Amino acid sequence: MKGFLASVAMGFSLLSMPAWAADKGSADEAVAMVKKAAAMIKAEGKEKAFAAFADAGNKDFHDRDLYVFVYDLNGVNLAHGNNPKMVGKNLLELKDQEGKPLIRQMVDVAKTKGKGWVDYKWPNPVTKAIEAKSSYVEKVDDMLVGSGIYK
Repeated sequence: MKGFLASVAMGFSLLSMPAWAADKGSADEAVAMVKKAAAMIKAEGKEKAFAAFADAGNKDFHDRDLYVFVYDLNGVNLAHGNNPKMVGKNLLELKDQEGKPLIRQMVDVAKTKGKGWVDYKWPNPVTKAIEAKSSYVEKVDDMLVGSGIYK
């Protein structure tokens, strides 16, 4: 009987894992969102694209804990899907909870590799807790476009 109950408990815990995981964006979804954002910038221009990225009701660029952000290659925030107060500010030296200069690292990745991932700690807009985050960034003209996943 004990073995049976353990098996049932294990089964229920496994059933709940995919549901929990579905509450968070995946790496593939973050990459797809960045590519969609880059395509919109190229097709419709910065002004219209940045407005779409800022619009929390726009489900193309806001999905659970996923959102788009854009910086120029000097570290000035041009658009932010979660915190409009960041727009217009030079955040090149912004550091995470562990002292990591995350925007500088994103700019470096965009300039040297064209695209890639940067790991850091950041407030989750859903849980409000500081969590491990990994953001995918891609160079688009003289900017970087990014979206991140919470781990």
